[in-house]
Amino acid sequence: MTALFEKDGDRFIPNELTRGPWSPMAQHGGPPSALLCSLLARYEGGEDMFVARVTIELLRPVPLTPLAVRARMSRPGRKVQLVEACLFADTAEVARATALRIRRGNVSLPDGASATGTPPGPTSGAASLPPWSSLGDAVAYHSHAVDHRFVSGQFGALGPATDWIRLRVPVVEGETILPIARVAAAADFGNGISAVLSRADGYSFINPDLTIHLHRHPTGEWVCLEAVTTAEQHGIGLAESRLYDEKAPLGRSLQSLLVERV
Repeated sequence: MTALFEKDGDRFIPNELTRGPWSPMAQHGGPPSALLCSLLARYEGGEDMFVARVTIELLRPVPLTPLAVRARMSRPGRKVQLVEACLFADTAEVARATALRIRRGNVSLPDGASATGTPPGPTSGAASLPPWSSLGDAVAYHSHAVDHRFVSGQFGALGPATDWIRLRVPVVEGETILPIARVAAAADFGNGISAVLSRADGYSFINPDLTIHLHRHPTGEWVCLEAVTTAEQHGIGLAESRLYDEKAPLGRSLQSLLVERV
C-alpha cells in the first residue's frame, strides 16, 4: 500500500491505511479530511489561491468502500472564493467540506507582523500509539500511515499535548501531497491526543467536524499540534490546536465534540 487512496476514474478507493481505531470497516477522520482538502485546493484554478479556512463535516462513519466526489464553486471571485465538495459512499453522503480560498499576493510588511516561534522539533519528541484501539495490531491510519512524536503528553494521558505528526504515504496514489492535506491529516488528532476524559472510564468524545484556519501553509513533512480539550456537563466539548511547522506557526484548528458516557 503506497497511498491512502487509489483513484479509479471518478472514484477514490480507500485501503487499510485509512482505517480508524474503532471499527475495521470505518475510516479515521484524517484520510477523508485530507482527501477533501486536496480536492478543494486543486479545484478550478486553485493553484493561484490560498486555502485560508476549511470546515469538514463528518456526517457519518466513512466506510472503507469506493467514494465518489461532487465539487462546485459556490462563491466565485478573483480575490475570495468558496468551494464545496461532498463524499458519497454509494448514494449516502458521508462527509462534506467548504473551503475559503483567498488570492495570493506580494505585500511588503513591517517587522513583527508575521508570527514566529515554534515548539521543540520532532527529533526531541517520543513516539506513542493509542492504547485504546479495538483493532489490536491490524493495519490502521493512526498506527501505520502516520508518525507521532510527542514533545509533551502522550496517547492515553489526560490533558494538553504537543505532538508532531507526519504522513508516511501520499493521500492519493501518484499525486504529490498538498500542504493543506498534510495539515488536515494531522489536525483530526487534536481531540485524541489532548483528551480530558478517559475511555477506560467509559467516556467517548467524537468530533463530527473539523475546522482549520491557516495564515501560512507548512513547509516540510511535519505538522505540530499544540492541543487542549475542554468538556462540559451538558455533553459538549471543544478541542483546539495551535498548528506549526518546524519554522513558525501556521494557524489553528477546532473540533466540536459530542461527549458521552457509555
